Amino acid sequence: MKTPYRHYDVLDKWSTPSFDAPTRAVLTERLHVLPPRRFFTPEEWTLLQAVTARVLPQLDRIEPVPIVPWLDEQLWAGRGEGFRHEGTAPMRQAWRDGLAAIEAEAQRRHGCGFAALHAASGDALLGVLAQGGADPALWRAEAAQHFFIHILVKSIVAIYYAHPAAWSEIGFGGPASPRGYVRLGADERDAWEARERE
Repeated sequence: MKTPYRHYDVLDKWSTPSFDAPTRAVLTERLHVLPPRRFFTPEEWTLLQAVTARVLPQLDRIEPVPIVPWLDEQLWAGRGEGFRHEGTAPMRQAWRDGLAAIEAEAQRRHGCGFAALHAASGDALLGVLAQGGADPALWRAEAAQHFFIHILVKSIVAIYYAHPAAWSEIGFGGPASPRGYVRLGADERDAWEARERE
């Protein structure tokens, strides 16, 4: 992966004052304990894995950041942002309806499920959703564009950037607690923060 932080690994700070015991406990779970499937059906899980691979490809990673298990866990536990846009379904129903509609779009346009599409066809279909060009007859309470941008993509990206591997690639030093960040001005960094390569 080409990143200005090629040699930086946030986990090198594991035993430093940057991480305390609660932080290490959360990171240990995130790195080594994947939640089991409890919310999505097997078909929804497979579909979401395929969609996630198109939204956020991780072809350069030997071990991709796991996203679908954490999405499943979040929905099973009923955790969310604490609000809902007017006229939209409750979060769990929005996911079920949205995934069913993506699958129906793939079947209508290509005669097969989304997971069977070639990468270019999958990307094109998701592009149609993002631009608001989906078949409204296939979508219930959730508009395709709203579901794709404000629910699906937002959730995938949030889970991805909650993982230390993603922190390292953007030079993020991890939670501010307990050490804290002091130098907050433009082009300033604390001594323990990542530095871009020349």
